[in-house]
Formats: sequence, C-alpha cells, structure tokens
Amino acid sequence: MSLEQCQSVASLMRRFNKTWFIAGGWAIDLFIGKETREHKDIEFAVFRKDQLYLKSYLIEWEFQKVINGELYTWGNEFLELPVHEIHASNKIIGDEIEILLNETKGDYWTFRRDLRISYPINSVWSYSEAGIPFLNPEIVLLYKAKNTREKDHQDFMEIKDYLDYEQKQWLCYALEMHQPTHKWLQFLTY
Repeated sequence: MSLEQCQSVASLMRRFNKTWFIAGGWAIDLFIGKETREHKDIEFAVFRKDQLYLKSYLIEWEFQKVINGELYTWGNEFLELPVHEIHASNKIIGDEIEILLNETKGDYWTFRRDLRISYPINSVWSYSEAGIPFLNPEIVLLYKAKNTREKDHQDFMEIKDYLDYEQKQWLCYALEMHQPTHKWLQFLTY
C-alpha cells in the first residue's frame, strides 16, 4: 500500500456531504507528509450520527459490523456503542475498507472508551497537502494507547517531535485520565 490508497479513499468519498477522515497509521503519515512504515490496511472514520448516510452513499458496497471480534452482516439498523467498527467490500472492483464510528456530543468529539475525554469537533481533523482529511495525530495516538502494539509505538516515536505544544498537552491530559501509567507519557512532559 502507498499514499495512493489514501487518494483512492478520497476519490471514493469526494461527493459524500458529511464529515469523514482517514484514521489509524495512515493519518499519522498524512500529517507528516510521507509514508513512514508499511500499512496492511486503510481505515477512515465518520461520525456515528452519519453512519446511515454513509451506507446509502456506498450503495454498491456490502457491509459487516464487528461485534466482539466477529463479523456480522449489517442490516439497516443504527449501530450503537459498543459497536464502532464496520468492514465494507465492493466485490465488483475488489476493494475493502474499514470504517470507524466516532462519537459526538453537541459541538464536541468524545472518546468512546472514556466519555470524559473530548475535543472541539471542528479541531478533530486536518487536511493533507493533497486535500485529504485525516484524524489529527493526538487523537489517533489516544486510540493507539490501548493495547499498544509495536506498530503503534513506532507511529508514536515517528510523530512525537512533529506535535506542537497544544497537541502534546492534550494527549498528555487524555492519557493521564485514560492510561495513567502509559509509557508515552514520559515523552510528552516538558
């Protein structure tokens, strides 16, 4: 996979009139502006409230929801927490994508694992030089802090010096609240 995968998703979503953004490791790379490691998949996120719009937008796609690590057909029901992951495939063109549902409350994005943690909704995503929306890295890293794998730590080490003071401060606050013994905290303090 290459950054072209992100452009492919952007092309697919160009007429979707709701907020969406690349998530996961690709969001880190879009923030930095280059591919920093190999990626096995690509995921993007939408706000939970927009899930049925997405499903009708991708009318030719087949959808499965993830429940306790297992895939189940997603009918037309509105998915509530704890369901937050959807897999979509288009058999005609052979594409597969993972979609992550993000929570909102009023004018704020909220962290589904700890609803005390929030962020102003209009500050959750940015755009790459090519105009591709991506989830801001401090939020991506908060998601990656649970059950941190080697690739998650690699992403953190790659991007930590690119984060500005406010991003580091917010991530430190969120980690202290959600994962108070996380090893990344030592790199975020001044």
